[in-house]
Amino acid sequence: MRRPLALRLLATGATMAVVAGVGVSTLVATGAQAAPGSATGYASQNGGTTGGAGGKTVRATTGTQIHEALCSRASASTPIIIEVAGTITPANTAKVSGSSCNTAAGVIELKQISNVSIVGVGTSAVFNEIGIHIRESSNIIIQNVTVKNVKKSGSPISNGGDAISMETNVRNVWVDHATLEASGGESEGFDGLFDMKANTQYVTLSYSILRNSGRGGLIGSSETDRTNTFITFHHNLYENIDSRAPLLRGGVAHMYNNHYVSLNESGINSRAGAKAKVENNYFEDSKDVLGTFYTSEAGTWQVAGNIFDNVTWTAKSAENNPAGPNPTSTTTVTIPYAYTMDAGSCVPTTVRQTAGAGKNLAVSNGACSPTTTAPTPTATATATPKPTATATATAAPTTPATGANLSLGAGADGSGRASGTSYANVTDGSASTYWSPSSSTGRVSVKWDAAKTVSRVVVKQASGGGTITAWRVVNNDTGAVLASGTGTPSTVTFAATSLKKVNFEITGASGTPRVAEVETYAK
Repeated sequence: MRRPLALRLLATGATMAVVAGVGVSTLVATGAQAAPGSATGYASQNGGTTGGAGGKTVRATTGTQIHEALCSRASASTPIIIEVAGTITPANTAKVSGSSCNTAAGVIELKQISNVSIVGVGTSAVFNEIGIHIRESSNIIIQNVTVKNVKKSGSPISNGGDAISMETNVRNVWVDHATLEASGGESEGFDGLFDMKANTQYVTLSYSILRNSGRGGLIGSSETDRTNTFITFHHNLYENIDSRAPLLRGGVAHMYNNHYVSLNESGINSRAGAKAKVENNYFEDSKDVLGTFYTSEAGTWQVAGNIFDNVTWTAKSAENNPAGPNPTSTTTVTIPYAYTMDAGSCVPTTVRQTAGAGKNLAVSNGACSPTTTAPTPTATATATPKPTATATATAAPTTPATGANLSLGAGADGSGRASGTSYANVTDGSASTYWSPSSSTGRVSVKWDAAKTVSRVVVKQASGGGTITAWRVVNNDTGAVLASGTGTPSTVTFAATSLKKVNFEITGASGTPRVAEVETYAK
């Protein structure tokens, strides 16, 4: 029997600026940018996480208006940025029907959709007693919001008691600068703050606060639910949590630069064959912060640079295998993305200054010094400027591509294709065949078995389709954006890069474009 959660509720004096409104008001019809900043960690992999980049921006002050925004799109994958201003509750969240959505009353339902950003306005976006449920969806960003007091028993109930949950074939989710909190444990009607199950992959939780809960979150609902993997947690504060910080079953997770305070029963619980890379974190006033707990099916961990400040460890037993009191690595985990870590000693200060909603998206520069990358939306909206290209993109190249077209004979894949088209049509050397996305936006990729050096991409469009208005070229291996811009691309140049897969992403378009060829050249 676990002891009851000893709550140390933190008073908040923030004033919520609620923006009144009826219906969903469009702020920027075209050319809107996604949530400020770029996805980090595993969310930057698998083609990256861009949310609603390139879609229109709308503002919502109720849960019903959030659902209306989703249902008003041309398709379930049409990009959209939803700015939230005000308090969302079960009472103001109704089911809305439409061909581009699948919603439910009493929960923010992101189900069977893609390419969506939900961004809080200033300090006003509060989801009170209502959870956010992501199911069978991909490319989702949730940023600068507070989700609190979601219950699975009592009244009102929402989302199975989870603040944010992901379930069933979910891919590429970035939750950033969020505050997730409960007011007790399971006996008080609460469940997890950040749960993933049933094949959820490529997720990052960054610069967020999780506190005052019996359960921080799980990755895998049972010992057999082992397909949830590639999860990153960095610069988060876990405070006054009984257990599951997180519970990891069977997958791979990377935890760095997190501050763990008052983990009352256990912390990072790696079990059922899981692998956790745990580095440069600060554990304080806590118990059994790392190991395998409550099961005989062991997990593993790789540790480096962590600080253990007043941490106690229990004795080993058949179902209790703490990593301490002197944690050593039991596995090796290779991380595929680039990242810069703060020293473990400055993590408490850095996380305190950056984590949670309402921090103006402050981040660390990797040298223990916070910096603000971009402002969050404010109550008075202004048009968002068009993104600036990060590489040369010209309608007619001044320097023709030279050498062999590396795309010939290469493989191809993508995020979706219209009926009658093929990914392979962009690598077949024929301008008479083409790929079209399944909606107005999408991704097509060129890939090789062995790495190629690429510095130029030539995009050729077929006649009769829509017009590309925003695009980017991405190194799929690392998630790095090699080039981006607005308008119709032709020749795109960038620094020579060795890669095995390059993505051409259409992030904005009028109509459905037709891409005949994506040619790649070494120079």
